[in-house]
Amino acid sequence: MSSYPGLSREAFRHPLDKQAEQTLRSVPGFDIVASSFMEYLYERPQHISLMGNSIKVGPRQYGTLYGIFRETVYDLDINPEPLIYVSQNPIANAYSLGKQQPYIVLNAGLLDLSNELELRTVIAHELGHIKCEHSLLIQMAIWAMGAASLFGELTLGLGNIISSGLIFAFYEWRRKAELSADRAALLVIDDTEPIFRMMMKMAGGSHKYAHECHLDEFIKQADKYRELDEDDLNQLYKFLIYNGGNGVFLSHPFPVDRVHYLQNWANSNEYENIRQGNYKTSQKTEAVTVDQSEEAANLRKQIEKLQQEIERIKNNNKNQD
Repeated sequence: MSSYPGLSREAFRHPLDKQAEQTLRSVPGFDIVASSFMEYLYERPQHISLMGNSIKVGPRQYGTLYGIFRETVYDLDINPEPLIYVSQNPIANAYSLGKQQPYIVLNAGLLDLSNELELRTVIAHELGHIKCEHSLLIQMAIWAMGAASLFGELTLGLGNIISSGLIFAFYEWRRKAELSADRAALLVIDDTEPIFRMMMKMAGGSHKYAHECHLDEFIKQADKYRELDEDDLNQLYKFLIYNGGNGVFLSHPFPVDRVHYLQNWANSNEYENIRQGNYKTSQKTEAVTVDQSEEAANLRKQIEKLQQEIERIKNNNKNQD
């Protein structure tokens, strides 16, 4: 395990993450939406839900997990310390959100499928998202997708912002952001093997038949997958699968894609230099600057109207019932 005092996100962010974020931020209306209402509409309800329906991890609740978490927070030099919860969900998954108070949620299904080293890779990955300040953009994406699908014309002036182009840009960025978080995991673990093993388990792992799954075969599968790009039609199919071709957009790259990207970085001089202590240090800058302009104030008023309209619809539905 390795620690990186003063580590800046710019030391390890994947260039595709940076490029996709720049593209996302170039979509008209993005900065106003990001700075004005994500906490107002999403963050506080999530905290209430987690406190009421999940287990908050601490020294006397999942103490082993908390110890791993604290060590990893230190390794990536994250301050203040985020919160961490365990949710009763059988799907092997984890996520991180929150800007004012970042937090990580681990599903119980993930704990049952993983050993302690593999759990450390997942925690480091999620802390990587927090370190890279991905959380606010992910929250905004969740709100935008929900608003676009549920409220339609009731967006009261936000319809031009919550466009198909913005949704497409969000998903493209979210997939690339995973590559940066994978790098954070490698910095902490300093070994690709447990990270790749965790990716294999996330792809199709089974506790009962774990002894019949072999990491070397999964890595060969990743190599075979890359060979598909030699056919232009396969590249088109990949694009369509990622971007709604099967009815849904994918928020994560395929695990075999992640294996490829992370293996390349593990063999790079850039990674070796960071391991030797040669890396950019934090400048304590914010990813999203708050716009206090008249335009932002008008948007807040539109959001208040939107919430009032939502409440009116709920009340009408109750009366009809």
